[in-house]
Amino acid sequence: MRRKQIGLYIHIPFCKQKCSYCDFCSYANKESFIKRYIQCVLKEIIEVGNNNKIDFENGKDDLFLVKTIYIGGGTPSLIDSKYIVQIIEDIKLNFEIDEKAEITIEVNPGTVTLEKLEDYKRAGINRLSIGLQSTHEHLLKEIGRIHTYLDFLDTFRFAREAGFENINVDLMIGIPNQTLEEVKDSIEEIVSMEPEHISVYSLILEENTPLFKKVEEGLELPNEDLERKMYWAVKQTLEQNNYIHYEISNFAKKGYESKHNLDCWNQKEYIGFGIAAHSYTNGIRYSNIENLEQYIKNYEEDKTEENLVFHEKQDMEAMQKEYMLLGLRKIDGVSIQEFKIKFVANPVFLYHDKLEKLVNEELVEIDGDQIKLTNKGLDLANIVWEEFI
Repeated sequence: MRRKQIGLYIHIPFCKQKCSYCDFCSYANKESFIKRYIQCVLKEIIEVGNNNKIDFENGKDDLFLVKTIYIGGGTPSLIDSKYIVQIIEDIKLNFEIDEKAEITIEVNPGTVTLEKLEDYKRAGINRLSIGLQSTHEHLLKEIGRIHTYLDFLDTFRFAREAGFENINVDLMIGIPNQTLEEVKDSIEEIVSMEPEHISVYSLILEENTPLFKKVEEGLELPNEDLERKMYWAVKQTLEQNNYIHYEISNFAKKGYESKHNLDCWNQKEYIGFGIAAHSYTNGIRYSNIENLEQYIKNYEEDKTEENLVFHEKQDMEAMQKEYMLLGLRKIDGVSIQEFKIKFVANPVFLYHDKLEKLVNEELVEIDGDQIKLTNKGLDLANIVWEEFI
């Protein structure tokens, strides 16, 4: 029996409080919708699972084999754990799950208990991503986080007690009023706790967020030179402590790289459930609508097709360019051989002019089978990616 390997993403859009920098599709003070929303997500899971089985029986498609599941938000750990358990159970009932599937849930300190984590573990979740951002209280307040560093320490301890052996910690650099010493202090604190994975993201200032308005009114961000020093200080410390830098913002102990994210960067297929969740199958990109109330209403009134938003049907050229763009996020870059196998074309010839320019500018290097960012390219990655948009 054929199997099409795929990842699943489930979006939980509820938050206790919206962070001042957040531009994601998430909502505070809408807890009254949680039960109805989860019921709709479960319907969507069953519907997609059934359609896949029907297609397979009719010889129209491969039957999905789920390699990764990622529950993100929002704040998935805000809602009652019984809903998370039900989501996992319904996925298992309606999809074929790989026995070694990576199943991740995002949790925020201040919204999670030992009991919740134990429920997640029993349900089969085997990876946690904890949103810390900083070990310094004044910086957490600056970006509107609801938790304290002590809350994070409790969450991390609970996670180990519950039996989690694959934990990611999110950190942020480029926060207003953040110093280089504070970044170094945060990364050393986290390294001492030995999580299996650490993600370090630069703050992106999004329009229409409270933080954007504050910056317009005079709040200062670290300048670009300081932000780059923060990045390289983090990279140096993590590599000295045996974390592998495998993607521009991600570091992991050997064997603990995020399978879900790697599959996305390798242009593998995935299906999203819930509002604003994106999907990519058969070269088609589509998503669900972002309006919470309308999403629920459409399911309750049996108008599920009105929840879908079509984005693009890729032709070969678009697919090849995207493969390059995504692959150049990885530290190892794009394998020339793997590109040839996927597209029956040599990227060195296909993108000769672009690559020659980038190599001459010392942003990209071709090292044996790999096309990858240089150290200078890590700092100027946006310039590289723009060549493949």
